[in-house]
Formats: sequence, C-alpha cells, structure tokens
Amino acid sequence: MEIKNLFFKPTNNVFLQLIRYTFVGGVAFLVDYGLLYVLTEYGHLYYLFSATLSFLFGLVVNYLLSKVWVFQRSVIQKKWIEFLVFSLIGVIGLIFTIFFLKIFTDYCSIHYMISKIITTIIVFLWNFLARKYIIFNTQ
Repeated sequence: MEIKNLFFKPTNNVFLQLIRYTFVGGVAFLVDYGLLYVLTEYGHLYYLFSATLSFLFGLVVNYLLSKVWVFQRSVIQKKWIEFLVFSLIGVIGLIFTIFFLKIFTDYCSIHYMISKIITTIIVFLWNFLARKYIIFNTQ
C-alpha cells in the first residue's frame, strides 16, 4: 500500500477510512479535550457542561475534516441534511459521553480527564461505525 493512497486518494476502503478517521478523531479529540480542561479549570464550569460545549466544538472539527479527507462521498445529497444526520449521530455520542463521564467520574471516582479518555474510546467506535454505514455507505 502506497503512502499516497493512504493519505491523498479518495477511497471507500473501510480500513483506510478507519485509519483516516482515527487521525481526524485525534484532532477533534485534542480540540474537545483541551477545551474541556480550559472550560472546567479556568472557566470554572461544571465538568459535564464543559464536556457538552467541548464535544460540540469537536463535532464541528470532526465533520469538516471527515468531509474533506475521510468520507468524500455521501448517500445524502443535501449538505444541510447530511450535517444534521452527522450531528444527530454526534448527539447520540454526546449522550454516551455524558453517561459514561458521570459513571466513571462520580461513581467510580476517576478524575474527569481520565474518564474522558476512556469515554472517548467508546464513543469513537460508535461515531465511526454509525457515520460510515448511515451517511457515507456509498458501496
């Protein structure tokens, strides 16, 4: 497999898309995670409220990068509907995020920043699979 194919050519290959989505997810995670910390520690917001705001920022970053680099073709023709469905999947991911953050932080006594890492792994899988097979399944 050429590096050029991995990074630059449009693809419907699920494995290549997963690799790209992992990079995109990493960038979105850095935005989400960094903003969570800043809003909670310096903005003095409740961690679940900070998590909601930071998740939404990460969602927008994820959508834009996913459209450009991971999933170039969509089964949905209207971009606003595509973004709406993409966001709905993200909102379900946000519900998972809040649920698991609450469980890990409040009931398991894990620091909220560590809880966020654990939660992100779970939500990452949901987001990739749902977006791949609901929005961008063009095969």
